[in-house]
Amino acid sequence: MKNYIFGLVCLLVSFSSFSQDLPEEKTQSKIQEITLFLNGAQVFEKAETNIPSGESTVVIKGLSPYLEEKSIQVKALGNFTIQAVNKRMDYLTEDAMSESTQKIENQIKTLEKDIQKEELRLSVLAEKVSLLDVNKKLGGNQSLTSAEFRQTLELYDTELMKIKTEQLTIHDRISESSKEIRKLENQINAIRESNRDSKAEIRIRIKAPSAGKAQFEFNYLVANAGWFPKYDVRVKNVTSPLTINYKAEVYQNTGVDWKDVKLRFSNGNPNQSGVAPNLDKWNLNYARLTVFEPRNTQPFNGTVSGVVVSATDGEPLPGVSVLVKGTSIGTVTDFDGRYSITIPSNGNTLNYSFIGYQVQETPIRSRSSINISLREDMQALNEVVTTGYGNRNKRALTGSIVEVADEESVFPPPSAPILETTFQENQTTVEIEVTEPYSIKTNGERTLVDLKAYDIPANYQYKAIPKIDNDAFLIAQISDWNQYSLLEGESNLYFEDGFVGRSILNAASLEDTLSVSMGRDRSIVIQREKVDEFAKKRTIGSNITESRGYEITVRNNKSQAVNLQIIDQIPVSVNSNITVEVGNISGGILNEETGIITWNITIPPGSQEKLTFQYEVKYPKNEKVVLD
Repeated sequence: MKNYIFGLVCLLVSFSSFSQDLPEEKTQSKIQEITLFLNGAQVFEKAETNIPSGESTVVIKGLSPYLEEKSIQVKALGNFTIQAVNKRMDYLTEDAMSESTQKIENQIKTLEKDIQKEELRLSVLAEKVSLLDVNKKLGGNQSLTSAEFRQTLELYDTELMKIKTEQLTIHDRISESSKEIRKLENQINAIRESNRDSKAEIRIRIKAPSAGKAQFEFNYLVANAGWFPKYDVRVKNVTSPLTINYKAEVYQNTGVDWKDVKLRFSNGNPNQSGVAPNLDKWNLNYARLTVFEPRNTQPFNGTVSGVVVSATDGEPLPGVSVLVKGTSIGTVTDFDGRYSITIPSNGNTLNYSFIGYQVQETPIRSRSSINISLREDMQALNEVVTTGYGNRNKRALTGSIVEVADEESVFPPPSAPILETTFQENQTTVEIEVTEPYSIKTNGERTLVDLKAYDIPANYQYKAIPKIDNDAFLIAQISDWNQYSLLEGESNLYFEDGFVGRSILNAASLEDTLSVSMGRDRSIVIQREKVDEFAKKRTIGSNITESRGYEITVRNNKSQAVNLQIIDQIPVSVNSNITVEVGNISGGILNEETGIITWNITIPPGSQEKLTFQYEVKYPKNEKVVLD
């Protein structure tokens, strides 16, 4: 038994030595294309190298440390066979310092030399003070006349004042230079944080009958990258088509710069489960034995802004991804850690994620300002910044392999001189391909990529709910909007050549007509007032009857007629002892189930119109109801 174990150990050792003795051909790859998902990216790369005959290992270095090993797919071009593919972290190789980092380092060195010169000057001034002190003692000699003593004292005072003033100025300059050095060092730390020292490498074990050239085309999924749909929506006037500039806000913290790559944008999410859900049994029981999941019945609809900082030192975190959970609406924090995001009607929770920090979810709860402190994720940091290979566990082959022998590599055609995009609808996703190459650094900064510009025929109507807001909102209605492959996202609104605000383009709507809110139009003035003469309260028998009346005044100060929809409401009784009777509603249409009154009116330029509505409520006199 002992001999068997000894033989097995020797076999394993010899196999390990044999594996480690395989010749390695190290090479660098070039990114050709990037498919960006709403969360994550698929990277397509190419590499070429010379290989020896027999077995060897091709090592492709300098890849993102956030590469997902299970997603690796390799296609080989050449006369050889792929035996294995895996990923390994390269902790021992450091990248050459980027040009921007080197420039900052040079600035720091210049400032440090300036400080050294200033300190040398301070030491010279200190020597001068020492000499003056010696002369001061000599000036106390009794052989000096009064005139000579005064002259010596004035000289000492003048020279010492000059020295002290210069010392003060030098200290101020040293302090300013030191502050500038700290800022530059923080900037370098931010760059290094996003540009981790460690990189990943793909190791491809091959077997070739003879030496020759080898080409590899491979792709993989990478984390810490993504895109958010953004829009600029412009309307020149209500007789012109609606212009939508479709953009992608791209961010990436993958640890590798993307240089002159072809971008493709997908509305898919490879990190989201593709398994169809099951409907569990619904067990009905008494309410006291039932657990209810709380939910926000009145989600906030507006804008949330704030600052994201590190919980460790309170420093702002640039490049943090801020996403409205369950939507494609998101943004990235700027260099000062600040963000601002528009919340859709169904938005309840914000998701904050950043490299090396724990993901945090925060309910909105009608707040317009949310500041976040992210805690470091020590497990994630250990996975990326561990030193050496000694403590790593060996991992099995998980990549996919595709082999093609004796084929010529097909490279993508050169990019077009102008921006062009192609929309491709796949079985489950829509992809937008941009032919112009882009360069995006791995620093988390937001990069806006123009995708497409549409001039879309639209019908315009103003809408107002004066009970909530006295302003009129311009609504553009687009028919057959599904052909444009839009996604739900934030939109900047421009009307009559002016910025009017931000809104949500609700491309997740199931309606045949897409309504796009173009913001407020101050040229339409609306006022809603309670009419006192209709506000009466009287007691009849055991019941109280109260009546209410309101008057809505609308004035059109624009130079053209406007179509305006005004919405108001009367209460709807849910108690048999409370009755509601509707009075005059000025030709409005009443939905008896909801109590909503709708007026569709056309107001000529410079004209004014008044609408009134009245209702009466009867209820028991020993009860109270709220009518205002």
